[in-house]
Amino acid sequence: MRRGVIGSDVARALEIVRNGGLVGLPTETVYGLAADASQKEAVARVFTVKGRPNNHPLIVHVYSLDSARTWSSQWTHSAELLGSTYWPGPLSVIVQKSSVVLDEVTGGHQTVAVRVPGHELALELLQQFGGGLAAPSANKFGKVSPTTAQHVLDDLGDGVDYILDGGPCRVGVESTIVDCSLKVPMVLRPGGITSEAIESIVALDSIDSGLSRAPGMLLAHYAPLCEVVLVEKMPEAEGLVGDVESMKYRVLDASIDPFTFASAMYSLLRQCDLDGIQKLFVVQPEPIGIGLAIRDRLTKAAHGSKNQSR
Repeated sequence: MRRGVIGSDVARALEIVRNGGLVGLPTETVYGLAADASQKEAVARVFTVKGRPNNHPLIVHVYSLDSARTWSSQWTHSAELLGSTYWPGPLSVIVQKSSVVLDEVTGGHQTVAVRVPGHELALELLQQFGGGLAAPSANKFGKVSPTTAQHVLDDLGDGVDYILDGGPCRVGVESTIVDCSLKVPMVLRPGGITSEAIESIVALDSIDSGLSRAPGMLLAHYAPLCEVVLVEKMPEAEGLVGDVESMKYRVLDASIDPFTFASAMYSLLRQCDLDGIQKLFVVQPEPIGIGLAIRDRLTKAAHGSKNQSR
């Protein structure tokens, strides 16, 4: 069977994951590289294809709240409240893992991240599959996340067996991760469900960063080839542009409409590389709501781009 094919055949995707293959999975956040979370060889191939460190945990995608509970030995009240409120949707909860969870999925941790994605094709596949799909973003580790099927093909080529085309991702940034295994839940990664929305349901500890017990928490991540320079206001960007007129540069403003920017952000970063941009200036949104997730991704992109800019 030819690999690296884009299509909308759920039956074909189902056969592939059941047989230990990898499928590009559309979600509302970004495209995932999905494998049967109960097959060690399939999970190992995810790490190989992405070039991902083995100690980096994966998120298990399931069809329903009922299914999510089976992946945990201590399903907490906070996980129940958040799952029943925001699933299907861009939220992952971390809980104590059950005996069915492979160590390879959790990176050796005793906790597992689970979520119910809010995309009809993903849900259709998960319902027919009946199990869990381990699915990190379908791109090379540390690079810009994919928000279209073509992005997946461009990044992974025939490393992925089939890519389900669900159109452009609606949210455009990875899921919010909340550690519900703690006595007081903590947001480990901001995302499509805002911290304000989470805190309207459960009390939160302070926002954490920089640890590896959840995906996407490295200081450098989501990096394009061009150098990313972050500013707070447009006049600051305009002042810096004069110093780089000899370079090919671009200015993006994420502060005008953060929701629209979030859904397009990764495509915009990828387009900069396609256009040969050397230096990208981005005006950041206010650190509230979805703006917090945008700032998190851009900060990590800026750190990652310093070591690989043109």
